[in-house]
Amino acid sequence: MANSPQAKKRARQNDKRFAINKARRSRIRTYLRKVEEAIASGDKDAATTALRVAQPELMRGVTKGVFHKNTAARKMSRLSARVKALG
Repeated sequence: MANSPQAKKRARQNDKRFAINKARRSRIRTYLRKVEEAIASGDKDAATTALRVAQPELMRGVTKGVFHKNTAARKMSRLSARVKALG
């Protein structure tokens, strides 16, 4: 348990940051799930639109430190390849 004032403050900051990051990660996953669902339905237009909406959200997660840059790039690459393969 945190005893010193700075350790208590750091614990508060960690809790706050954890909640923010959790919400951001959940939001990004929702956008990615929408792309997955559009791909599964076979609707190329919907999948393309969902991918365009998801990309800035995913990159924002990178700048905020929720995801690693290469992880986001890999996800975008794989999703865009799957959308392109719809036909």
